[in-house]
Parts: sequence; C-alpha cells; structure tokens
Amino acid sequence: MKASRRVFIKSAAIVSAGTLVASQSVAAAIASLAKTNTHTFPFVLPPLGYAYNALEPFIDAQTMEIHYTKHHQAYVNKLNEAIEKEPSLKSKTLDELLTGINKLPESVKSAVRNHGGGHWNHTFFWSILQTGTQPGERMQKAIVSQFGSMEQFKKDFEKAAMSVFGSGWAWVVADANNKLTIASTPNQDNPLMDIAAVKGRTIIGIDVWEHAYYLKYQNKRAEYLSGFWNVLNWKRVEEIYLNK
Repeated sequence: MKASRRVFIKSAAIVSAGTLVASQSVAAAIASLAKTNTHTFPFVLPPLGYAYNALEPFIDAQTMEIHYTKHHQAYVNKLNEAIEKEPSLKSKTLDELLTGINKLPESVKSAVRNHGGGHWNHTFFWSILQTGTQPGERMQKAIVSQFGSMEQFKKDFEKAAMSVFGSGWAWVVADANNKLTIASTPNQDNPLMDIAAVKGRTIIGIDVWEHAYYLKYQNKRAEYLSGFWNVLNWKRVEEIYLNK
C-alpha cells in the first residue's frame, strides 16, 4: 500500500473516531500526521483534528472551515495536478520538492512553489493551533535569552507579520544550533525552500493572507496577530523546537 494511501486511510480513521474533537490522543495523532513533507504523490488533505469553532473567539468557525476545506484543499488539488504532468516527481516527498525548487522543471516550478508551499504551510499552521497553552520553561528561556523578553519577542514577530505587503507568512525559524530568527516570506514561500532568504526549521508560522482573518477582523491585521497568541499551541512549539 502506498504511503499516501496509508495516510488517507489513517486520516479518515482519526476523523471518524475523533469526530474532530480536541483531545490529547487526537492532538498527538495530528502532530504526527502534520509531517506531510514525508508523503508522496498523490498528496491528501490531512485531518484538522479539532472542530471549526475550537479556536473562537480568536479564529471564527466560518473562517476556519473555508480556510481549511476550500483554500487548503485547493492547494492540494493543484499540487497534484502539477505533479501529474511530471511523472519523474511522483516519488518525491513534499519536503524534497520544496527544498529543491530551483531544480524543478520550469513547467511545474511555479505551481509547486505556490501550491506545494501552500499545502506545507497550512498543514504546519493547523498543527500549532490550540487554545489554553502557555510557553514551557525551556521555550521561554530560549526566547528570553535571544530576544530579551517574551514581550519583545511578540512585538518583533508581529512587526514582521505586519510588514508583509499583500499576502504571505511570518515565521520563527531555528538554525542548526537552535538559534531563533524571525522572518517573513511572500505568498506561499517558506524557510524550507532553497529560494528563501532565511532558511531553517520552522518553529512558529502565521498566515497573513487576508482570507485567514478578513471575515472576522476585516482589514485589522494587527488585531488578528494579537489574538494569535491565544491560540498558539506552545506545547507543540516546544516539541518542534526540541525536535521531539
């Protein structure tokens, strides 16, 4: 059975058993499935793992449902359409495709960059969202030692997100020595790509495309960013940072 087929079956089982409720067992399964970069063509939409209204009032249910079922699904569909045209790429994982953007055939380079990036970015984003968590001691220590304080870190991150002109993402990136850097990327680019100005392992990411917040916040991106800290799953962030 192909890996992608196993992922689909496993995803369906999780959705059926968990009925999209936020529980520790489902969260653990989603954290594992969030490693979408290890899967190959045909790519599938991973389970969300929680109800559309689970992040309210900071991210509303209508935005969550549209963002996940329409926007993210579209990225998956269009990525598969692109790879279908280049059989030589069907055995490559999403990780391999994105780290080698510059080596891809010109016929699919833009499509993989945009739609593969969109698939990876959104899968990561869903996996780090949960209400009611706080930074762990090790994560807080790392942030304070590099940014001076948690408050300064949040200000710097929000500034990077606000500076994105039009559509894009803001990231916290760790290098090989776990040094943290705040960066932003346009459109669906991310720090995994060989074309990124700042490369590394993503620890935190936030979608600042208007479709991520416009229904609730309209043009008030700053309010959306401020609310983000209430739905950031700090436990998962620390696990990623510590490579667990």
